[in-house]
Amino acid sequence: MNKYMKIYQSICEKILNGEYAHLQQLPSENELTKIYSTSRETVRKALNLLQEKGYIQKLRGKGSVVIYEDVIQFPISEMVSFQEINKRLGLDYETKVELLEVIDAKDVPVVQHALELRDQDKLWHVIRTRTKDDAVRIMDEDYFKCQIIPQLTEEVAAESIYKFIEQEMNVEISYSNKSITFEEMTENEILYFGKLNPPYTATVRGTVYLNNAEKFQYNISRHIATEFKFVDFSRRVIHKTL
Repeated sequence: MNKYMKIYQSICEKILNGEYAHLQQLPSENELTKIYSTSRETVRKALNLLQEKGYIQKLRGKGSVVIYEDVIQFPISEMVSFQEINKRLGLDYETKVELLEVIDAKDVPVVQHALELRDQDKLWHVIRTRTKDDAVRIMDEDYFKCQIIPQLTEEVAAESIYKFIEQEMNVEISYSNKSITFEEMTENEILYFGKLNPPYTATVRGTVYLNNAEKFQYNISRHIATEFKFVDFSRRVIHKTL
């Protein structure tokens, strides 16, 4: 890993754990060169990346200020597993595997179409609930191509399927396309969430690809609508015209 990336990750962790709080000024570039025993150019590359990712804002003549706010959010734009989010944000959710089965692709036409499968192609169908304070907050429903994942257990599903795929199978997960809608709860969802007012979920659907651009997963993540907060960071880019 490049030196500037190590510095970026180190400062990022300090921001996430509150060592550098919102609106707090970071050590100066000169101080950071001493802290990390590196050049000023390397420190600047790390700070530029922190600014690009929305963690800090560099102020002319005043150094860098933390603009990241510690709000509980699920990073929709990132390719991360639930367990990675749970650990990183310290959310302390418990995962329960409600269903693990193998089905034919033709049984779920929407998924069959999204993953471009034949009728007889097999899929892992996994339903997991995420519980906090004795209440289900999130319901994740996943469909994985059995061709990519020949074996899957409840223990793996309860821990992290992505971790299993990447570390045990040495298969690289690359990117996904996602959409967010707000939908009225079905009877099946009421069984898991209970009766809510209003009876709606924020539903995130995604098709996930491997590094060879092959589709291998279709995910439906349902969140209690009143608790769902989508937060993203955008930085304006000014395009100069000739």
